[in-house]
Amino acid sequence: MDLNQTAGLVCAHHHLYSALARGMPAPGRTPTTFDEILELIWWRLDRALDLDIIEWSAKLGALEALESGCTAIIDHHESPNAIEGSLSVIADACAEVGVRVSCAYGVSDRHGEAGAIAGLEENARYLREGGRGMVGLHAAFTCSDDTIAAAAELATAHDVGVHVHVAEGEADNWERLLGHTTESWLLIHGVHLPDGHSLSGTIVHNPRSNMNNAVGYARPVRFANPVALGTDGIGADMIAEFQLAYARGRESSLTSSPDDAWNWLHEGWQLFPEAQTDVVTWDYPAMEPSHIAFSPGIAPREVRVEGEFVLAAGQPTRVDPDEIRAKAAEAAMRLFKKIEEP
Repeated sequence: MDLNQTAGLVCAHHHLYSALARGMPAPGRTPTTFDEILELIWWRLDRALDLDIIEWSAKLGALEALESGCTAIIDHHESPNAIEGSLSVIADACAEVGVRVSCAYGVSDRHGEAGAIAGLEENARYLREGGRGMVGLHAAFTCSDDTIAAAAELATAHDVGVHVHVAEGEADNWERLLGHTTESWLLIHGVHLPDGHSLSGTIVHNPRSNMNNAVGYARPVRFANPVALGTDGIGADMIAEFQLAYARGRESSLTSSPDDAWNWLHEGWQLFPEAQTDVVTWDYPAMEPSHIAFSPGIAPREVRVEGEFVLAAGQPTRVDPDEIRAKAAEAAMRLFKKIEEP
């Protein structure tokens, strides 16, 4: 590749359903802990999702990914009042824009046994019908032992991994995952994992989200596991995430280098190999870690996915970005109204 080109970037952990969250109604009180952030913000939002809102949220998220040179998203979805069919809606929305996606539904017992069963079935249905994806779990602290075991068994049956939040907050009893994990699992965050944690899988570092939620710093260089980069739903600008990952690592250790963070970004291609065949041509002449770690405003000019130009002269070719943004804004208003309903 030319010096101004890379393969398509990979967001190793996204929540496309959060694309419409910007500007959502504030909770009745300000969260002061990570648990309250979940309860008062994100769990209010996911309960208000319907399939139409999910579609426009996914289209907006995929559009923003494409405009950032990200051609592959590993998504983790939750919509407890619109579970059935939700993963197909997300996959179809991304395909329309021209972005690759791996989908998983985050199974949880926080809505009872019936909700957990419905989440497992949505993962099974999507995988059974040939969708690219994984089995999702929210986190050990919201799942029963039986649900964790069922998700692991379902993943084994479909020869895929489990996509799960791990030790993001101090209260997450991640030890309950021991005995279940394999190398194909995605372990998201790992902030409070001890160095010798014994979990198998790839740890996905989300520096911007971890700082925003004030949960701490994972210090990924300490892990023996492979490490990849995600955004945890804060867009899909992986160059910006790489730059922050480097800066955060540098703050903790002067021996940290841009190559460390670039290797985490590079690990995304191991998780989503098809993206390595995509070609992104950037408006910056030297797409090398030591250059781009300090260079703001880098943007793609062209993006080819499977040989097709899905972004040309900085504009998407398959969809009308103005239409997506307008329809997404309408969906956001409906979402906000539902969030405020008693």
